[in-house]
Amino acid sequence: MHSLPAARRLLPALGCLLPTAFCLLSSAADWPQFRGPDGQGHSAERGLPLEWSETENVVWKTPIAGLGWSSPAIQGRQLWVTTAIEEEGSLRAVCLDAKTGEVIHDVKVFRKADLGRINSKNSHASPTPVLERDRVYVHFGAHGTACLSTRGEIVWRTNELAYEHRHGPAGSPVVWRDLLILSCDGTDKQFVVALDKQTGRIRWRMDRQGRMAYCTPLVINSGGSDEVVSPGGDQVAGYDPATGAELWRFRYDGYSVVPRPVFGHGLLFVSSGYDSPILYAIRTGGQGDITDTGAAWTLRRGAPHNPSPLLIGDELYLVSDLGVASCVDARTGDPHWQLRLGGGFSASPLAAEGRIYFTSEEGLTTVMAAGKSAKKLAANQVDGRTLASLATSDGAIFLRTDKAVYRIALLSPR
Repeated sequence: MHSLPAARRLLPALGCLLPTAFCLLSSAADWPQFRGPDGQGHSAERGLPLEWSETENVVWKTPIAGLGWSSPAIQGRQLWVTTAIEEEGSLRAVCLDAKTGEVIHDVKVFRKADLGRINSKNSHASPTPVLERDRVYVHFGAHGTACLSTRGEIVWRTNELAYEHRHGPAGSPVVWRDLLILSCDGTDKQFVVALDKQTGRIRWRMDRQGRMAYCTPLVINSGGSDEVVSPGGDQVAGYDPATGAELWRFRYDGYSVVPRPVFGHGLLFVSSGYDSPILYAIRTGGQGDITDTGAAWTLRRGAPHNPSPLLIGDELYLVSDLGVASCVDARTGDPHWQLRLGGGFSASPLAAEGRIYFTSEEGLTTVMAAGKSAKKLAANQVDGRTLASLATSDGAIFLRTDKAVYRIALLSPR
């Protein structure tokens, strides 16, 4: 579908409903990692489409071979995803031209005779790439981690992070200064690790006892110092990103934790995963084991197994895997509204222009107005299944299904 008219280029602007920390972002137009510039699902784009379908506001649609649930990562004209072609045992990094949808690079990063088993809600290429200047960092869990140049050349590869992830890889890498930080919580061993960005060598590794998890860490600034927050299967902990030293720990009853935490108002919002998730609002600034004192409030009804929370101002938005969307007061947990959207959900919601975009596994994106009352604005269906989260850049939404990547934008008049 490369013959459709090009989208108008629209300048990004900061949305008034976004948390204060988002105002510090240096490049609002790029979407360089899982859940965007701040890692918490906030877009500063303006003029994004409210409605779309297979025949409306699709600028281009490019098929991607194999299967991968990594979300699009975008920097300038380059859009990167990963994919796995299971019959070949091939793990690949694919770069598209974000303007035209043309495939620029298709790089075989790793090859394994047997990729092993995966959960039905996963793929062998689920972690989202991280883009920084002329480097692309891709992670395939225990299958391997690599750095590529934006020209599609492999800079380094490592298979040193060995662990049994059972249901396949999932947690995405995070860049902090000269380090690439990853959570590796398997059934056999659990650890958080930092690799040297230039070489791929391990700079620090913090082993921990617990259960398996599939979570992406979040770097926050608490009390003037950076810390990396990494949920595990039955605990969440804060680490010194420079050394890996544990700063605090909060324990819960759970396993297979997937949602990435969000941060605001001095609180971390963390889901405990399977079987019966509890959302915890955890006070930052603690030291040591804060299990008994750290929770400001908890929420059971509507807590997600897979989608990450979304914080906009004083409101926290959630969507459960069974399609129930909720809005609660972020400071107290008091409910504002709850609405059944229908369908199954794994993708994390997106905030943009006072709207919330919830994308179901069936390819339906429900658009809600942000606020203390439930107001549905649109419902947009595309073909195929999707577990990948939306990305934005240059006035467009980028959506990935099991077959293709879409650029969705307001089209110029014919």
